[in-house]
Amino acid sequence: MQNSHDNLKVGFGSDNHSGALPEIIAALTKCNVGHQPSYGTDEITRSVEKLILQNLGSLMGEVHFVFNGTAANVLALDCLVESHHSVLVADSSHLYVDECSAPEKQIGCKLIPVPSADGKLTPELLKPFVIRRGDQHFAQVKAISITQPTELGTVYSLAEIAELKSFAKENKLFVHLDGARLFNAAASLNCTLKALVEGFDVIALGGTKNGLVFGEAVVILNSELTKDFKYRRKQAMQLPSKTRFIAAQFQALFEGGLWNKTANRVNQLAKELELKLKSIDGVKITRPTQANAVFAILPREIISELRDKFFFYVWDEHTFEVRLMTTFDTTPDHVTGFVNEVERLIHNLRSKS
Repeated sequence: MQNSHDNLKVGFGSDNHSGALPEIIAALTKCNVGHQPSYGTDEITRSVEKLILQNLGSLMGEVHFVFNGTAANVLALDCLVESHHSVLVADSSHLYVDECSAPEKQIGCKLIPVPSADGKLTPELLKPFVIRRGDQHFAQVKAISITQPTELGTVYSLAEIAELKSFAKENKLFVHLDGARLFNAAASLNCTLKALVEGFDVIALGGTKNGLVFGEAVVILNSELTKDFKYRRKQAMQLPSKTRFIAAQFQALFEGGLWNKTANRVNQLAKELELKLKSIDGVKITRPTQANAVFAILPREIISELRDKFFFYVWDEHTFEVRLMTTFDTTPDHVTGFVNEVERLIHNLRSKS
């Protein structure tokens, strides 16, 4: 009898399309025994909060688990700004493009999109937007939001991050980090998480895109911002009663370096996909592949048929730039199969012309 899963497409759509890492499922099963206090007061949650802070190098900070990435980002910003403030964000950032104005609705603040270079912000790009300080008619710029890696798959170098943090300090701005794929960035830079996040005020630390079933974490590194956060989380309806089930997943991710092994492998497969596509006449790689995303322009005529076998997103409907994401269960055979199908379809297209 054929398994119903046999007909599922191999996906390059997103790293949250995959299931969960086997180690994560095992962690959930392991903690699914007996009774534990609720709302984050259990031993597992308290222990994992310390584990995360140790890895991020801020024992004076706090970790708060939430259900999803939108909540993590909005609550992280809520530590930094009030309704009369504004936040500078890259024009391509998830926070600006894909959060359905959640920060504006929930906080009342204003997001100001800054034209970016391959998804990155720089002091030079930000400077023209730090204006009208003290003007009661203007939403006061209070924070910068950085996505690492960016929504376009590029990775800020440690030097680039240092420049941005220096700019923020000079202009008395907080710095928020959207770290939905932070582990991929650390693997790409071959650095510790501590080196990558040092100097940020608050982080939305991703879990789901890194092999968890559910759950993200708001990590407040600036201890001066921790006051009353637990009340904000509760009011935002993001306080998990059985918090240990989120904490246990992060524990599995950190212990034994699982996040690093997984991110390195995923990044490597993306690079392999990029290199193989680059060799095909008719395919144009449009962005540097620095984490687990490959951006390319494919012939418009092959996209529909290609998506019958391999799901992926068309990133730009005008240029037919596509985004291809690798995830923990992507295999070399998936990469080879996709590339071979692209070659076949382009060959057939040319044969008809």
